[in-house]
Order: sequence, then structure tokens, then C-alpha cells
Amino acid sequence: MARVLITGAGGFLGRNLCWRFASENISKRFHAQAGAPLEEVEVLTFTRQNSLDDLRVLLDQADFVYHLAGVNRPQFDQEFDQINRGLTEEILHHLEATGHHPPVLFASSTQAEMENLYGLSKKAAEHALINYHKRTRGPVLIYQLTNLFGKWCRPNYNSVTATFCHNLAHDLPIQIHDKSHQIGLLYVDDVTEEFSSRLKDYLPKQIQYHCGPTYEITLGDLAERLRGFVESRKNLFIPDFADPLTKKLYATYVSYLKPGDFSYPLTMRNDARGSLAEVVKSPHFGQIFVSTTKPGVTRGNHFHHTKVEKFIVIQGEGLIEFRQVDQEEILQYPVSGEQIQVLDIPTGYTHRITNTSKTKELVTLFWSCEPFNPEAPDTYFLEL
Repeated sequence: MARVLITGAGGFLGRNLCWRFASENISKRFHAQAGAPLEEVEVLTFTRQNSLDDLRVLLDQADFVYHLAGVNRPQFDQEFDQINRGLTEEILHHLEATGHHPPVLFASSTQAEMENLYGLSKKAAEHALINYHKRTRGPVLIYQLTNLFGKWCRPNYNSVTATFCHNLAHDLPIQIHDKSHQIGLLYVDDVTEEFSSRLKDYLPKQIQYHCGPTYEITLGDLAERLRGFVESRKNLFIPDFADPLTKKLYATYVSYLKPGDFSYPLTMRNDARGSLAEVVKSPHFGQIFVSTTKPGVTRGNHFHHTKVEKFIVIQGEGLIEFRQVDQEEILQYPVSGEQIQVLDIPTGYTHRITNTSKTKELVTLFWSCEPFNPEAPDTYFLEL
């Protein structure tokens, strides 16, 4: 069993890395064969609540050190150097003194190339690591990270994405001074995946490492995408998740929803036949909706030229019938929630679904290849 030490384990990146290893351990247990040894990872954590004596004890136990602790918004300017450089040197001095040289992965910043107090302190920590490697040959992995975003990032601190997501999810305004300003975004799960992979895959002589992908986006575009996520809970149009950045931003946005705001209502259309509600829509994926049909009631008796649908009965019993529009033969498919199946509704076939139960409602999930457009519904009434 490998032991990894994560400094800054209570912070945004540290918390996500801890749960990356926890998730991998859960997966290993699930897939482990009987009697096979488990190669789990034991995580040792160092946070603000620990002392330097605690740190030394943890370092002696570690097979790999993830040094993520640092400050970028301290109360006093001198804390930049005291913590970002000073804590790094404290770690390296102890490792060198004990002759114990586990790999040390350091979360630096692209600001290490800039002339500000935070950047200078990160660059000083990098130099300390490089010099330690030269003296001891102890493995060192330095990553310069930029604009991390993802779940659990603190809003109104140093992440514009976290601030925008939090404010929009809490019905608060967002402020943008320059919509055209471009930033590079790095997703926290991409970082933790990269970091965990290095536990057994690093080059002893390599020092600088890269983590990606980095997504370039303007502040105006970022805000517009996030506002679209808010509106999607009203208009039901889900984003285009084929775009990796959109998928990651959406996952981030929903993590900031208020605990009492996870659900949102759908519009139920009720009539004598039962009810119908649209669930999600997409110009790329189509539309999903759900209906209830009362006992003995029939829905449909129409056909489509281009619109393709799928019917899935998830509760109750029914009969789906088809007839090609210019033919007389009627095809019948009994359906039941006891044996869920998907029925394709071919174009050019008039079709209907009937609840054959005398007592129970029929619940059906529908998919259509396009959102319903009342101005061009491609739906034509024709009795079977």
C-alpha cells in the first residue's frame, strides 16, 4: 500500500485530490477479485490545523508528497514568502536531513513567471525544489497551474469562475469590468487525474511537468455560458456537452446550487387522457418528455415525415400499434413496465399507444429527435 502525503489537504485542490484517491480506492475494491491483493493508496493529510512537528512525522511515513499548501491572498504580504517558500524549504530540509527522498510534486502557478509577491514566492519555492534535486537527486515534479475551476472552489476569493457560479446560483449579480479580457481555465479533475497518474509514472530526472488542457475564454463568454445554465432550468434546453469546456463548466455550476434549490418544477399539461410534461430539450439531441395515460385511453393516431421518436413504457401495460400510411396492415406491440423496451417509431407510420389496463395509469417516456416546434410540428393526424 502506497502512502501519499497531501499538504493543503483542506484547500480546493487538496480536497479534490483526496477524493480522487478515495474514489480510486473504492473502484479498486469493487473490481478486486477474491483473494487478490489490493493496491490501495493511504492518504496522509496536512492542513492549517497541523503543526510543523506533525509535518515531520508525516513526511517520514510518505512514499510520495503532494505539496499543495500555499497562500495567494494572505492577511500580510510577508506571508507570501513565509508560507509559499518557507513551508517548501521546511519540507525539503527535513527530507534532506533524514535521507528519505520520496518524490515531491509541487503545485506552482503560472504567476511564478510574473513580478508580483505571489509569483515571486512561488518562483522561490521552485528554485528551492530544483536545488534540492541537484543536491540529493530526490525526484521533483513542478506544475505551473492557472485559473483552476471546479467543485468546492471558494467564491469571491481568487477564482472568477467560482464567483460567477456562486452568484448566479444564488440569484446575485456578477460584475465584469472587461468582457473581452481573455483567461485560460484549467479544470480541477483534469489536474487531480494527472497528479494521481504520477504516483507510479514519473521521470526521476524530469522536473517541469505540464497539466492540461487549458481552455481560453473571454470573461464575457464565460458569463454568457453560465447564464445559459441558469436559463436551462427554465427553458429546459440543456447545453451542448459535446464541447468539453461546456461540460466541465456545467458540472461546476450545478455544484454551487443552494441545498434547497436542487429541484425545479416542470409544466404539467393535463387533460382527459392524462398528463404530459417536457423534461429536457436540445437542438443537437432532441427532446425527452413523459406522459401518463389513464386506463382505456388512447394517445396518438398521427404520423411524421422526418421526426423520429422512441417510446419507452416504464409503468403499467399498453399496446402500441402502427400502420404505414398507404397500407392496411396494422402492427401491434404489447408493452409493459415489467419488461422495459424501446420502440422506434418509424417515419411514414401512423401510430398510437393505448393503456390496456382497467385500473392503473400508463407512464411512458418519449424521445423525439427534435424539440417540439408548434410552427413546424411535423405531426399529422391519421386514424389507424
